[in-house]
Formats: sequence, structure tokens, C-alpha cells
Amino acid sequence: MSFVTINAEDFVISADSITSTLWSNNSTTLFTYFTSSTAIANNAYLPVYLQSTTSNPSALPQFTISYGQVNGTGSAPLNSLIPGKSPTRITYGQFRTLINGDENTNLNFGTGNTNSPDFYVINISRANYKEKLFLSTFNLALSGSDGINQSYIKLTNNSANVTSLTYCDAGRVFDIVSGSNGSATTSIPASSSAAGYTVSGSYGKFLPDVGLIVLNARALSLSASLGGIGLTPSILNTNAGLNTTNTGLLGAISNGNIDGFSLNSEETITSDYIFVRIKNSDFNYTTNPSMISGSGEFYYPSLINNPQTFITTVGLYNDNNELLGVAKLSKPLVKDFTKEALIRVKLDF
Repeated sequence: MSFVTINAEDFVISADSITSTLWSNNSTTLFTYFTSSTAIANNAYLPVYLQSTTSNPSALPQFTISYGQVNGTGSAPLNSLIPGKSPTRITYGQFRTLINGDENTNLNFGTGNTNSPDFYVINISRANYKEKLFLSTFNLALSGSDGINQSYIKLTNNSANVTSLTYCDAGRVFDIVSGSNGSATTSIPASSSAAGYTVSGSYGKFLPDVGLIVLNARALSLSASLGGIGLTPSILNTNAGLNTTNTGLLGAISNGNIDGFSLNSEETITSDYIFVRIKNSDFNYTTNPSMISGSGEFYYPSLINNPQTFITTVGLYNDNNELLGVAKLSKPLVKDFTKEALIRVKLDF
């Protein structure tokens, strides 16, 4: 076996961003939504599908909707002897800890709602994205009524408007604002202090590294003139009440099907390039023992003065001659004293 030493300048590291569709039908936008006839225990969350689970029992959920309330109102207690210990309180505590890293600091949606008592969560199915959500592709249309006026809002994150990143315990975090493709709209709703925001702060938080869209329930409950859609969580402390709350948000998403729910995924592929340089004097003689007779002579005497080999495989070894990786050539590479070769090995991870 023949070896050649790889030097430091023969290694190059590269990183490329790969984007792909998020939804299972390979579409960039969802327009129709289905729920399952099989209820989740206590209606703690609502799975949403691309197609009917009745006609396609193997259908996988694309995202789930859940509602969290700091005091546990809006759903029935898990145990009637322990008031307040309900799915909404558990949901609030779960995502509060995930985002803020502690159990005492409530979510802050900005001016007007710095200590939010409740929120909605759209949790993207983990199987639908490999690493993170693609920022500028997030567009969510919601439609509802405040009882007087019909309202239609388009939400996105403010990734194109920020100059420095903000991090929380769940990674990067962006405000959800009215606008499109990562940019806030230029219009300012009544009583709001900034374009894309409401009197109750932002419309939510976008956390691309964990696939979460946290919506500000107070902002969505505002009237149409204030930038809301009149979406109010159920006040019933029952499982049916929680189901009404979750399906209420799904209804607002479904009513916004003119523009739909757009989102893609993004993945950073890190590649190591290793350049194997073969000089004209290297690898010209075969090491195959079948080429030598029992008496030690070549079966093909012409190979003595005019050797020729065919390179098919590159093995990568450490200093202890332990094989770490193997690269196969697409076709054999002819090698003799008149030829040199440069083989680029690419390792993706």
C-alpha cells in the first residue's frame, strides 16, 4: 500500500446554506388545513395536517397549535383537587422556561405587554426541518372579525429590519410584526408607537432555531382599527373551552388562505475539502500481490519499465495508519510516470 502525506495547505473548510421547502407536499405555502377526529388528551394542543386523516391515516402533522395562560385559566384542571394545574398553565410554563430560561419571568412582547399572561404557540413539526427555519420566508396571514369590522393581517418577522441579533435560551429570537418577507410594514396602527407593532406590543416572537412561532394573544384580540383580528381565547375552564381557543386560531389561519402560511427551512452544510496531490513519480506500481508469481517475477514484464496503474479509491489515514474514511472515484484514473493528478475529496457533515 502506498501513502502520501497531506499537508496543512491541502485542507479547506467551507460552509454553504441550503434552503428547502418545509411542508410535506414540497410546497412553500399552505392553503388548506385539516385536524384529526382523534382528540389529544385534555385538548392540550391541536395537530394540523395537510390532508384528512380519515382518507389518509398515515398523514403526519405539519404543526401544532397550543395556548398557554400563566394562571391556568381557559382549560379544565388535570386534577379537580388541584385547581390551576391545567394544560394551559403547563403550556405557559413549558415555553416560558424554554425561551426565558427561568420559571419566573413572563414573556415580554414589548411596549403595552411586557408581562404577558398568555400566548399562542405554533410549533413546527421537527421532522419538517433539519436545522432551522428560513427567516425571510415566514409569512402568515390571519383573518377575523372584532364583531364590527372584518380584519386581515399579514405577519412576518423583523429579521430584515434589525442590525444586531437578539438571543434567548432557545437561540435567536425576532419580533413578529405586520409586513412580509422579513420586513415590517411602513403603516402604523392607531395608538401604536412603531410600524408593524400594536398598542399591545409586537404580534409575537419568532424562534427559528427551535421551530417556534409564539403569538401575542393580546395583540390578536385587538379590534381591526388597532391592528388585531378580534381573536379572543375562551374563558371557559373546560377542555372544550381550550379546544375552542386552539381551533379559533386555526380558523383565523384558514380564513387567511388568500396568502396562506409560507415558510421554508434552512440548513448549513459544512464541508471539508482535502486535496490529494499525486506527483508523476507516485503510485505507478501496483501493490496487488496477484501480479507477482510464486518465484517473485511479474506476470507482465512490460510493467517493469513501463508501469501503469488505475486509481479507484482514496483512503484517509491518521498518523497511526488507521483508516478514517474512504472516497471512491466515479471512474478509474489512469496513472503512470507521465501523469500527475489532483483529487479533491469532499466531506459533508
